[in-house]
Amino acid sequence: MLVHPLGEQAQKFHLTSQNFDQNQNPNIFTSSCSLNLANQARGWFLQFVRHTFSIYSRFTMQSNGASSSMEVDTVLSEPKALPPKPQFEPLKPHEMSSGQVQFRKVSVPPHRYTPLKKIWMEIYTPVYEQMKIDIRMNLKARKVELKTRRDTPDISNLQKCADFVHAFMLGFDVIDAIAILRLDELYVESFEIKDVKTLRGDHLSRAIGRLSGKGGKTKFAIENASKTRIVIADTKIHILGSFANIKIARDSLCYLIMGSPAAKVYSKLRAVTSRMAERF
Repeated sequence: MLVHPLGEQAQKFHLTSQNFDQNQNPNIFTSSCSLNLANQARGWFLQFVRHTFSIYSRFTMQSNGASSSMEVDTVLSEPKALPPKPQFEPLKPHEMSSGQVQFRKVSVPPHRYTPLKKIWMEIYTPVYEQMKIDIRMNLKARKVELKTRRDTPDISNLQKCADFVHAFMLGFDVIDAIAILRLDELYVESFEIKDVKTLRGDHLSRAIGRLSGKGGKTKFAIENASKTRIVIADTKIHILGSFANIKIARDSLCYLIMGSPAAKVYSKLRAVTSRMAERF
């Protein structure tokens, strides 16, 4: 129990004041007593404040230590090992489309029906054996039908095979079109002469002649320089290659359609191909 020190000191002061000589000056006694009492009371009060603050700080430290120890105990008591992450097996190709079979159909133009008969096995073998895609010829509908099966390694093989068959229908050789199955960045771009310039009659015939050249010389030069394959079917032009190479071949063909002489196109083509070679 905490005892106020002011009461004990006051009792001592009262006893000493009774033994004080009564003959002395009462005014001096009163002033000196009041001054001493004020100083002692100030000292006692400061001592009391220090004592009270020390008790309060000690109690606060003990309570904080107890709470911190409780927090440490609760933290340490939590389980350290988390449940393992779920491990899912990769989906199989036939499961990516909810188990549904994917189909593609490619129409056969009348003028490509006979060539398709002759080289059917050259188309069937890489599609069925390498790409694992079922393929058949629907004689009634005149369409080549393709579909996936359970052992197809990649669902994108179906679209590659459809592009391969479509490239053959446009007029590309099987040896050139089969590159679509092996490389991902190849595609076919088609446009017409009238998309570049409106030509009629003899002007259109001369433009087609400039594109081909004598014996196909101009077309072969553009193909070899741009590393593409070009098919000129009447007024339609089909280019097989990568994006950058198709752009080079298309620009050269457009210059010829606009009326530029072949020699000027050759010089521009050499400059472009040299820059491409330096870049890579």
